[in-house]
Amino acid sequence: MSISCTQVSKQYGSVLALKQVNVSCKAGEICGIVGANGAGKTTLFKILMGLVTPDSGSVAIQSTGNKKAGGIIEKPALYEYLTAYENLKVFAKMQGANTDKDILHQFLKRVGLPIDRKDPVRNYSMGMKQRLGIAIALLNNPSCLILDEPFSGLDPMGIESLRNLILKLSEENLAILISSHIVDVLSKLCSKLYVINNGSIVNSGETAVLISENTNAYTICGSGIAASKTLQKYETTQRGNCMTISISSETIPEVLQQLAEEQISITSCTPEVDLQQLFHPRPQ
Repeated sequence: MSISCTQVSKQYGSVLALKQVNVSCKAGEICGIVGANGAGKTTLFKILMGLVTPDSGSVAIQSTGNKKAGGIIEKPALYEYLTAYENLKVFAKMQGANTDKDILHQFLKRVGLPIDRKDPVRNYSMGMKQRLGIAIALLNNPSCLILDEPFSGLDPMGIESLRNLILKLSEENLAILISSHIVDVLSKLCSKLYVINNGSIVNSGETAVLISENTNAYTICGSGIAASKTLQKYETTQRGNCMTISISSETIPEVLQQLAEEQISITSCTPEVDLQQLFHPRPQ
């Protein structure tokens, strides 16, 4: 099972929203589309969902039976005055899906929502609404799940909770496509990244490789790190127990080893992606 688009272009008036875009995501993969607001992410996802017709190019969903793509575009469209269960039942009827109570309860459990909550979803947090939106998207058991900016408006705990849910769903052999304008969020979740800028895919590849190629600094956190003799050799910026060091991905393993020899306990090491380089790569 997979979803892909080939040479997809879309124009609105004088604005070329998408320019010959190629994207693919296979079953079990989580693929990210990263780009600034207005870069073309939502237009691309609307085309993949069949909500918008491209001017040229093609979309292919390979799956067993008649399974298609399910997803959320921009934000979950919910009936705020209904409960989570009532929302599921309404959307199940609309989609011609099974409305059996026990089955709908299973969808709520699947996304980590309580089955016995009786208040309307207007009382839910944004993270809970995203989970309900995902449950609705899964009602017809799609082979592909498309999530447009699902982390928008979430606090760090909400982001981590939703991230864990998406990882769990990927184990069900779904092809999952996610968009975001935040590189750090997608880099911790996706095995493959596509970088979109002004309607064009300007960079793509395996996440670890892409991040490594576009990183020229790391933020290292740990107790006593400011006293490190190793880091005195490099250009650094200190913030509390963290030091940002200008260094290449090839050199960082050696630095971490030297810090370990200094008996400095490292709590985290985070790459600082050069966004200018990532979104505006130099021609090969």
